[in-house]
Amino acid sequence: MNRSLTSIAALASVALMATACSDPAAEAEGGGSAGGGAVEWPEPTADLDGVTLTLWAAQNSTTIPEQVTAAFEKATGAKVEIVTIPDPYEQSVQTRVATGDKPDLAFWQPTASMLTALNADTNLQPLDGAPWIEELQPELQDMTGLLDDTRYAALISSPSVEGVYYNKDVFAQHGITEPPGSFDEMVDLARKLDSAGVTPFYGMAGDRWATQWWVQVQLAGAAANGFWDDVNSGEKSFESPVVLDAITRYRDLVEEGLFNDDLATATFEEQGDALLAGEAAMALQVNSFFGQLQAKADTATLNEKIGFFPISPSGNVGTYIPDQSNALVAFRSGDEQKEAAARQLLAFWMGPGYEDFVAGQGTISLKPDVPTPDSVPQALLDAHASLGDSVGSMQALAAANPDLYLNLADMVAGEMTPKEVAAATQDQFEQLASAAGVEGF
Repeated sequence: MNRSLTSIAALASVALMATACSDPAAEAEGGGSAGGGAVEWPEPTADLDGVTLTLWAAQNSTTIPEQVTAAFEKATGAKVEIVTIPDPYEQSVQTRVATGDKPDLAFWQPTASMLTALNADTNLQPLDGAPWIEELQPELQDMTGLLDDTRYAALISSPSVEGVYYNKDVFAQHGITEPPGSFDEMVDLARKLDSAGVTPFYGMAGDRWATQWWVQVQLAGAAANGFWDDVNSGEKSFESPVVLDAITRYRDLVEEGLFNDDLATATFEEQGDALLAGEAAMALQVNSFFGQLQAKADTATLNEKIGFFPISPSGNVGTYIPDQSNALVAFRSGDEQKEAAARQLLAFWMGPGYEDFVAGQGTISLKPDVPTPDSVPQALLDAHASLGDSVGSMQALAAANPDLYLNLADMVAGEMTPKEVAAATQDQFEQLASAAGVEGF
């Protein structure tokens, strides 16, 4: 799931950075100084007989590398051990790395804040000059995976997008022939559906983490104009009017009755069931939601029943939020042969192994010259197409990611006011930014 960095994970991050800073050999580890620099990229199929690599994966990403690593083993003679790290994945990884337990590669959210959480310039290999970058769609080449102008993560699949999944039958039954063109238009449509006895939005505040999308999509215009840069510098905050207004509007929509009656206790699973069954018209979600729908219905059914549109105050603009299943990082180990082998696996994955990986996963290709399988549902294709003019989420652009979603869930439950949500979120942001060494905090 796409969650913001939790307080517990943040503490693990602090411990990780403190450990690295207290180790006088840390900057020399990996055979060179910390940070970016020239990187040699081995031939993807060069002989690696006798080399064993370890790849860490989350419970929801552990099957993703199986086909491509098997092909890599066959082509090079290497062995790749896939290790499933228990949830919460990010916290578990940070805790292990803080104690010196590192893999050769790992799935990781490729945002600046999460790369900072791993102390990337000390613990991760720079991936500058990766041979496949210019083969990607232009808008994806530098969208994510960078920290302080150094590339530390390799994007392997389409980043998630915050947007609206809708039931086509419900829309058709009420004469809706095209999606709304802005957030205001979506709210007007929701009111019309509500007056006709339809539940406009199905939320899942019981599982809490998706509450934040309702605020973040309203911040798309501000994000495009540098709002998160201003938050990172301390010039603006989560208590600034643009955020407080977004929080307040979400609260107002809830109080207006435009969500399911059981919003405060409803779950992710129930949200998927409700949208498929037409018990609600829309759900504001990310790609992992559609993954749940794919487990419930085949592609033909999903193409018939479920559509997608991005949304923002100014129009149909998406908000991108890459998650850990979208990217890989390679760790510094001090073993030059294994470090080079880890880069070689990435070069194979995104090079000669990429077409088979895309076909095997039934996923969207990031390369124009590699076809996307026909089995990919149209709603996912539409979500991917929105990336071209999308803007970054809090997770993608903020220096630290406080628990906005927890505070919003408490607000939905009637336990916090919008002002209290904004204040609590800002307080935690400042604590996390300070712990991460962000200038000004």
